[in-house]
Amino acid sequence: MYVIKYALSVFIRVVNSLILIRVLLSFFPNLRYSKITDIIYQLTEPILAPCRTILSKFGLNTGMVDFSPILAYMILRFVQVLIFYL
Repeated sequence: MYVIKYALSVFIRVVNSLILIRVLLSFFPNLRYSKITDIIYQLTEPILAPCRTILSKFGLNTGMVDFSPILAYMILRFVQVLIFYL
């Protein structure tokens, strides 16, 4: 059971790191067409797209700032803590 918890924890940390890298890459528009950027976008989009949908239903995702990485980080952190205490 410990191995599964550890593996899930590592997976969540990797996903959180990829989301952070994606946020940082958004500040460099000339890197948008890189293959590594495309891979990072493909890996994180399945997590961020539902967060964008949730935020838009509450009217919180309007404007130029995307808050979906913040929501995704909070949800992933909650899942990580939940897994740790089970």
